[in-house]
Amino acid sequence: MTDPTGHRASAADIAAAVRAGDVTAVAVAEAALTRIAGENQRLNAFTDVTAERALAEAAATDRKRAEGADPGPLAGVPYAVKSLFDIAGLPTRAGALINRDRAPAAADATLIRRMTAAGATLTGALNMGEYAYDFTGENLHEGDCRNPHDTGCMPGGSSSGSGAATAGGLVPVTLGSDTNGSLRVPASLCGVFSLKPTYSRLSRAGTFAFVDSLDHVGPMARSARDLALAYDAMQGPDKADHACAARPADPALPGLDQTGGRLRIGVPRGWCAASSGERAERALQTALDGLRENGAAPREVDLDAAEYGRAAAFLISNAESGQFHLDRLRERPQDFDPDTRDRFFAGALLPAAWVVRAQRVRAWWLRAVLTTFGEVDALVVPATPMSAPRLGTRTIDLHGREVPLRPNLGILAQPFSCVGLPVVTVPVFPPGEMPIGVQIVAPPWREARALRIAHQLEQAGVACAHPPEAAARAAQ
Repeated sequence: MTDPTGHRASAADIAAAVRAGDVTAVAVAEAALTRIAGENQRLNAFTDVTAERALAEAAATDRKRAEGADPGPLAGVPYAVKSLFDIAGLPTRAGALINRDRAPAAADATLIRRMTAAGATLTGALNMGEYAYDFTGENLHEGDCRNPHDTGCMPGGSSSGSGAATAGGLVPVTLGSDTNGSLRVPASLCGVFSLKPTYSRLSRAGTFAFVDSLDHVGPMARSARDLALAYDAMQGPDKADHACAARPADPALPGLDQTGGRLRIGVPRGWCAASSGERAERALQTALDGLRENGAAPREVDLDAAEYGRAAAFLISNAESGQFHLDRLRERPQDFDPDTRDRFFAGALLPAAWVVRAQRVRAWWLRAVLTTFGEVDALVVPATPMSAPRLGTRTIDLHGREVPLRPNLGILAQPFSCVGLPVVTVPVFPPGEMPIGVQIVAPPWREARALRIAHQLEQAGVACAHPPEAAARAAQ
């Protein structure tokens, strides 16, 4: 077991050590707060640090254990949340200048309450793209978040602080949101694991919306086991979120080490391959080789309809978000990042007929994917077309085509969130290069399957998360 107070400690190891009495939750919290203080100026991952609350929650965990009560499956585990989650006593800024004028939240978001009930320790709120409309991690109001592996590079967005804080070893678990790829893009560029569950699986109550019909919430971590541990702690129906399905909890952690039968893995080519750069293709082949060694049977599948699913996601996202922000656009247009403002304005002006057509295409695309899942158990696709670009980059090259960077970092993620499928992103570290992620896409409600495949790749040494050594220096 690694040092439970160190920057490489997993959530599972921390919880086990605290539950066994080998370390106190307060000692773990103090170490995490020290790392945050030492590293945040470099990474700009945190917008708020809840030090007093963290120490109080850790002390409460220690008291529970001393009294013989169960301190919870996440006993003493430090975590942080994207700043669109309500934290009692703090304004929910959602990466926006306008939201600084909001009154402090009166109560925690549902998922924060569930993490607290599981014994976890909240250390703060994390940087993000303005109103979650971002794939880069650049923020005009909060300052750019930075990639722990190279601070001149983008961490990805819009859950930028979640990716940077997890990859940098500041905390072992973070929470973020994903509408079109906002968990998967930073997980890929920062080299960590993420889980975007099935749409409505985890409650969004107490989070600031972007696109209600597409918004998901989920965890990031440095291992598949830690993802499963956090995911299991947060499951359950919630009447406060109109979309949160009234389904019983479906724990993923107990079956993580099961191998099962010979997995049928689908590999979409065609449009997906044309949307992937050289490094993304290499990472995909590395993952496929690892799956073959574990007895899986990858084969190509025809999912070129993903291109149309992505187009539908764009139209729906722009239209819903533009209407949602219409009053703010009218009253305070000067307080938006101009790039974000212009996209919201454009979305608010989209004809209704286009949006109706996009919803029909979305339903057609879902039927196409579900038909494919009749032939395969999971899909494996690159998470981003490239590894982390330099901050300030505006265009990227995709097979000789120069395209805008901002929308196209999520080109491979959008089709699968559009239809609400569960996706685990696993990090691949090519020797001497920046990390890049691979998506494991499962049928609806099969998060456990995607997590199990991710765990197999991790056990095979194919998928791994490496906190950079700067975090080790900060912890000393």
